[in-house]
Amino acid sequence: MSLWNKEVVPTPKQELEAKEEKTQQARYYKPATDIVETEAELILYMDLPGVAKENLEVKLEKNLLNVEGRIDQGRYKNLTAQYAEYNIGHFSRSFQLSSEINQERISARIDDGVLTLVLPKAEQAKPRLISIS
Repeated sequence: MSLWNKEVVPTPKQELEAKEEKTQQARYYKPATDIVETEAELILYMDLPGVAKENLEVKLEKNLLNVEGRIDQGRYKNLTAQYAEYNIGHFSRSFQLSSEINQERISARIDDGVLTLVLPKAEQAKPRLISIS
């Protein structure tokens, strides 16, 4: 039985505003994300090429898991892309969590441009065998 529909629901696509006043309004992008499920947890793999750990924030507030950050544009300043599949600048992605996720044990790591978020299932959400008497 898959808990996908109940566990993690991406927030609908929406236009986001810049968080700070600037001469040029920041554009926010939604990074591509894969979500897989095991018996014990959900794992999110988010593509964030070029993102430094210092420019990344993962926050949980009121059952909303939010990932925000930016790709430093300075390193691309004098370059003109001929073709680009990844966006440069600010990004944000949010997921609504259910009570079937153990929010106290969520972990995150970034490695080779991929942010991995591990969302352990709460004990009551894990499958278990029931003994027959």
